[in-house]
Amino acid sequence: MVKIEGKSVFGGIAIGPIEVLKKKDNKVVRRHIGDAEEEVRRYEKASEETVRQLQVLYEKAQAEVGESDAMIFHVHQLMLADLDFVDSITNMIRTQNVNAEYAVAMTSDNFATLFESMDNDYMKARAADIKDVSDRMISVLSGQGQSSVQRNASVILAADDLAPSETVQLDKSKILAFVTRHGSANSHTAILARTMNIPAVIGLDFPEDCDGKMAVLDGFSGCLYIEPEPDFLEKMQARCQEEANKRKLLQELRGKDNITGSGKKVKVYANVGNVSDVMTALQNDAGGIGLFRSEFLYLEKDHYPTEEEQFHIYKTVAETMAGKQVIIRTLDIGADKQIDYFNIEKEENPAMGYRAIRICLDREDIFKTQLRALFRASAYGNIAIMYPMIISVEEVRRIKEISAEVREELRQAGVSFGDVEEGIMIETPAAAVISDLLAEEVDFFSIGTNDLSQYTLAIDRQNTKLDNFFDPHHPAILRLLQLVADNAHKAGIWVGICGELGADLSLTETFINMGMDELSVSPPMVLPLREKIRQIP
Repeated sequence: MVKIEGKSVFGGIAIGPIEVLKKKDNKVVRRHIGDAEEEVRRYEKASEETVRQLQVLYEKAQAEVGESDAMIFHVHQLMLADLDFVDSITNMIRTQNVNAEYAVAMTSDNFATLFESMDNDYMKARAADIKDVSDRMISVLSGQGQSSVQRNASVILAADDLAPSETVQLDKSKILAFVTRHGSANSHTAILARTMNIPAVIGLDFPEDCDGKMAVLDGFSGCLYIEPEPDFLEKMQARCQEEANKRKLLQELRGKDNITGSGKKVKVYANVGNVSDVMTALQNDAGGIGLFRSEFLYLEKDHYPTEEEQFHIYKTVAETMAGKQVIIRTLDIGADKQIDYFNIEKEENPAMGYRAIRICLDREDIFKTQLRALFRASAYGNIAIMYPMIISVEEVRRIKEISAEVREELRQAGVSFGDVEEGIMIETPAAAVISDLLAEEVDFFSIGTNDLSQYTLAIDRQNTKLDNFFDPHHPAILRLLQLVADNAHKAGIWVGICGELGADLSLTETFINMGMDELSVSPPMVLPLREKIRQIP
């Protein structure tokens, strides 16, 4: 068995033979032509035919994957009409007396190089679009096809790269998954693959002689296993069946309310740790993001992330969720999440030390930078902000003062922002006990049962020696949850759970009876939780 690693752009398990997509070799040869104007007319005619083909692809993609993802083919048509692009080609034909194929190829290479040199990943990915549309025009000029479409049923399609036009022309009923040596997670091909629900891995250097060999693609880990051993194959077949059952459940539940037999409706959201998890939340039909852990932005860098860096991420998440609520927790480091450049002194008991909101209130410059980015991003979607590790009303009032200062600064600068709900996490016994007072200050509560449990039971959840003593169903914890829910509703605000306990299906009915309005769980638990809610009388 050969294992090859790449980068996942869409999860899933696929088992079947590999088929390597053979592209036509549209080798372009420079030729001297006698009549430049006649060659320009030949180029213009080919351009018209290319636009016609792209319109056909646009209509096909629109029917299969929707308007937004089909727009790439409209963009390709606009590229062909771009004056700089057209002028470069026609000028080369006229001044150098070269054939149209060569002029298109050279212009394509020049434009692609410009895009690839840009710092922005999205713009870099547009280089592939330039090559795609140019290859199509060269094919029209030369009278050749672009690539040979797969010949077998049920294959893992492998290619150097897949252009959007190639992807949309594939017969999806015959594709189990695809792998490519090149491409990017920001490419339109990756976007189409996600929309078409096809497991996909990029950056995977498969061998040329793998054509026809049996393989397993793990789209979650980004690994391709060629000629798997019997035991491994059996294990992956079981996982594949689990995924099939999950997809069936998703189709049954998609678009339906999370409502009990007695009519109680509950929001089911997802907890995510980074941007890539957001797509997984959508795949599992989450109603929103109940906990977006913003600290990953800080943990992945060797410097304080700038306002622009944070704004870009928050904006992307908000736009991707397309109006669904995204609750972003402000910086929560300290305890088991240490960052060197914060220069936090070593503590004897970091779980109860300098962490989370305490750092933010102590270092207001860091806090304000994050808040500015969050409020700016709120203009692009339904963002809410959640503050962690609260223990007092005074903390909340100071947070509200800082938040008001940031919003006023943005107004003075003429920067727009949305109507942002601001809530707090209830994860300390202190916050739970005074939740009646805190409820008067905020828009919502989200209960972090992980920390609330360890602080209430005086048990370090990182200490495996104490596992036998840890009881997440302890009456003290459940009583605190009921107290928080009651106080929230008395004040007219909503309350949810974003800790691990929210995914405990043995407690789902208990939480609903407590009056919990929202449960936020890891993306894989969204569907089982939705199913459980609908089974409750």
